[in-house]
Amino acid sequence: MTVRTRIAPSPTGDPHVGTAYIALFNFCFARQHQGKFILRIEDTDQSRSTSESEQAIFDSLRWMGLEWDEGPDVGGDYGPYRQSERRDIYRQYAESLIDKGHAFKCFRSPEELDALRKGLKEQGINRALKPYDLALPKDIMLEREAAGAPYVIRMNVPEQGKVAIEDMLRGTMELDWALVDAQILLKSDGMPTYHLANVVDDHLMKITHVLRGEEWINSAPKHKLLYEYFGWEMPVLCHLPLLRNPDKSKLSKRKNPTSILYYQRMGYLSEALLNYLGRMGWSMPDEREKFTLQEMLDNFDLQRVSLGGPIFDVEKLSWLNGLWIREDLSLEQLAGRLHDWALNKDYLMQILPHAQQRMETLSDFTPLAAFFASGMLPINEASFAGGKLQGDDLLEALQFALWKLENITLWQRDDIFAAMKQTADAGEIKIKDFFAPLFVAISGTAASISVIDAMQILGPDMSRARIRYAIEVLGGIGKKKLKKLEKAYAAAQG
Repeated sequence: MTVRTRIAPSPTGDPHVGTAYIALFNFCFARQHQGKFILRIEDTDQSRSTSESEQAIFDSLRWMGLEWDEGPDVGGDYGPYRQSERRDIYRQYAESLIDKGHAFKCFRSPEELDALRKGLKEQGINRALKPYDLALPKDIMLEREAAGAPYVIRMNVPEQGKVAIEDMLRGTMELDWALVDAQILLKSDGMPTYHLANVVDDHLMKITHVLRGEEWINSAPKHKLLYEYFGWEMPVLCHLPLLRNPDKSKLSKRKNPTSILYYQRMGYLSEALLNYLGRMGWSMPDEREKFTLQEMLDNFDLQRVSLGGPIFDVEKLSWLNGLWIREDLSLEQLAGRLHDWALNKDYLMQILPHAQQRMETLSDFTPLAAFFASGMLPINEASFAGGKLQGDDLLEALQFALWKLENITLWQRDDIFAAMKQTADAGEIKIKDFFAPLFVAISGTAASISVIDAMQILGPDMSRARIRYAIEVLGGIGKKKLKKLEKAYAAAQG
C-alpha cells in the first residue's frame, strides 16, 4: 500500500497558519512512508471562493517549503483537484444513496427548520434533527416537488446508540448518535457539502490516512457512516490537537494574527515559521527546539504528538526567528533575504509613485516609506489625539472599518475605498474624519500618502493587523461592548 495523505483548504480568505500546521504533519507522514502528499482545493462555497485566495494558498505553502505531489496546478492521476470541477461526480453519488435508501430529498424551508429546532429546545430535548423530524406529509412533499421547490439531499442517520471511531492518537472514541444530525450532503445549488465531497474525494483519490484538526472529531460518525453506505474502506483517521492562543482559546485572528502571509510580510523566515509549527504538539527525540524540515523528517514519529492544546505564542516564534537570523544566515544571505522581503524592485515600484511627489532629496524617501517595511508601528493613544473621533466613537469607527475590510475578497484600491466610504456614510461620519485614525493606524502618522493606496500596497494581512493593533493600543473593546457593536454593525449593513 502506498501511503497517501492530503490537505484540503478552502480558498475563502487569507491562508491560515492552522492550514500550514496540518499540511506539515501530512507532508511529514507521507514522506516518512515514501508516500504521496496531495493538495485538494475545497471550493464548494462558490460565493466566497476566489482564484486570488487559491493562489495565496499555493504561494504560502510553497514559501514554507511544503511541495505537493498532486494538485490543481501540478496535475496527477486522480484529478480534477478542485471540488467545483467535480460537482457532477458528487450528484451521482448522492443520488445513489437515495436509491439505496440511505438519503432523502428534504424540501423543508429555513423557517421550518428553525421552528423544528425551537420546538425541540422548548421541550428540553438536546439532540440533532433526525429524518423523522424533517419528513413532510407525502402530499405536501409531492406538491413541492411538482412546483420545482428547492431541496437538499440529506443522509439518514441512526436515532440513538453509540458509534466507535478509531483514531491513531486517541484510540477508540465513542460518540453519541443522538448528537449527529441528518447531514445535508448536496445543497440546493447542486454543490456538495464538505462531508459528502470529503468522503467521495478521499475514496476516489485513494487517500489512506486523514490527518486533520480535532474540530472534525464530531463529524467522524457521519463520515464513517457514509463509507459504510458506499461500501468503501475508510482511511485511517488521526485528529491533531488544535492550535491555541496563550489563554487556551482556539487560535483566532481576534487574538493572534493567523494568516501565513502576515508572518511573511512581518519578516519571519519561512524556516523559522515551519520549525515553530513543527513544535506545535510534537517534539524531537532530543527535545531541541530549533530544527530544519529535513531534521524533522529524519526523526518524524506521529506518536510523539501530544494531545495537549499547543500554544501559538508569537513572542516565542519571534525568539526562534531571531535564532535563525543570527545562527543560520551569513551577512550575504541576510542581505539577500532583506532584498527579497521588502527591498526588491517590484515592491519599491509600488511605493515610489506615491513617495516621489513628496520628495525633495533622496533622503526624504526613508521617513516617507519606512512604514512599508515595518511591523507593528510605535503608536499610542496620543497618536490619535488630533482627530475628530475620540473615545468610544474612535474605537467603533476602527472596529467597523476592520470588519468591513475583513469582508473584502478582492484587495483593490477602488474596492477598499468603496468599503471605507460606505462604512463612514453608514455612521454619518465625514470621510476625512473617518480616514484620519486609519492614517495613524496604517502609517503611524496623520500626514502620509493616501491611506487607501498604502493599504493596497501593504496588503490585506498587514493592513488588518495594524488596525487590530491600533484598537488594542486604544484600550481594546470588551466582550459586552463588542457584542453590541456586532449588532450595530450588522444593522448598518442593511
